[in-house]
Amino acid sequence: MTTTVEQLPLAEALVRLSHRVQQVFAEVSRSQDLTPQQAQLLCRLAAGPVGMSDLTRWLALEKSSLTGLVDRAQRRGLVTRIPHETDRRAFRIALTDAGATRAEATHRAVVTQLNTLLTSVSPTHREQLSTLITDAILTTPH
Repeated sequence: MTTTVEQLPLAEALVRLSHRVQQVFAEVSRSQDLTPQQAQLLCRLAAGPVGMSDLTRWLALEKSSLTGLVDRAQRRGLVTRIPHETDRRAFRIALTDAGATRAEATHRAVVTQLNTLLTSVSPTHREQLSTLITDAILTTPH
């Protein structure tokens, strides 16, 4: 007897996908000796230093929560605070060498696990899905 999966409305499928991606982040984070929030922080910083305001928006954290997250990551030697060029009160957060190594390993592990989940999806459908997600969701300002 063949079991079929019920087709979900797109929004519900996206919610379930979001939960699954969060699970992958949690699993990978544990294997990298990080919290999921630390893993997200490191992955966000992989492209270069970022201001605290941008990080609060990207990570959807309150300023005090982000400050604590950055403090803990800094104590672990993963990030450093760089004084802003024109504003003495502001800092940009950057990866240390150890943080960059951990960010790369974490990102690679997350991508590997997600690709494993997608093995049954054809390359053509993967490309279409990537285009749709990028065009519809990732380029929409929030």
